[in-house]
Amino acid sequence: MSGFKTAILLGSLSALLLLAGQAIGGQGGLIIAFGFALVMNAGSYWFSDKIVLRMYRATEVGVGHPLHVITTRLARRANLPMPKVYVIPTASPNAFATGRNPEHAAVAATEGLLRLLPEAEIEGVIAHELAHVKNRDILISSVAATIAAAVMMLAYMAQWAAIFGGGSRDRGGANPIALLGLALLGPLAAGLIQAAISRQREFAADRGGAEIAGSPVGLAGALQKIDAAVRQVPLDANPATAHMFIMKPFSGRGIAALFSTHPPTEARVAALMALRRRV
Repeated sequence: MSGFKTAILLGSLSALLLLAGQAIGGQGGLIIAFGFALVMNAGSYWFSDKIVLRMYRATEVGVGHPLHVITTRLARRANLPMPKVYVIPTASPNAFATGRNPEHAAVAATEGLLRLLPEAEIEGVIAHELAHVKNRDILISSVAATIAAAVMMLAYMAQWAAIFGGGSRDRGGANPIALLGLALLGPLAAGLIQAAISRQREFAADRGGAEIAGSPVGLAGALQKIDAAVRQVPLDANPATAHMFIMKPFSGRGIAALFSTHPPTEARVAALMALRRRV
């Protein structure tokens, strides 16, 4: 069911991109928008892992490191190729997975997470990240993020086109009112849909992680501790990469929660504990 919901949301985001392109330049604008998204997606697919690992100064660790030992055990259990394993030098507890497919994946955890959690809870976190790898969520999130970025860029272009006339209906150009509507509502709609996709994939990775670990208890306990610690020691993270982490590096309240890339921790823990009898 979560896969179906994600497909619907991705379809909606893609439709929004194509409508934005058409609103600016008709059929030609639609083709340009599609090509633009295709190029962005290809770049993200091939290079995002290297960029994000360098961004957070992640250091690869080898055989014998406790995180490598845990990851090896869980990757075998999940029937996945062994990913590369990295440690991020920050006190804020968090973790993420990256890579274009299971054969080119990496998992990274912060020093703060390794200090904060006992082994059973670290297992829950790494199992969650391996579930992302198994579900190819890195690719799904990259596609959603790049399409949303394309919509926002087109909305910015629409704003200037509306200000400077953007063609008139007499000349067969775009309707300035429609351009203004796109400029105002396009980024809002794209942000909401992208956030909804990310939340769906987090719930799915929680379920998959519980199956890989053999129990939802470790992950549930880890989420509660990470949530409390992140409020005290937030991670200095780029907002464009916030969706990658197991816990959003910074909190959002009120209206901002609508754009949150992660479900509320309470909802995630409740869903995990509901699995307790089935895992």
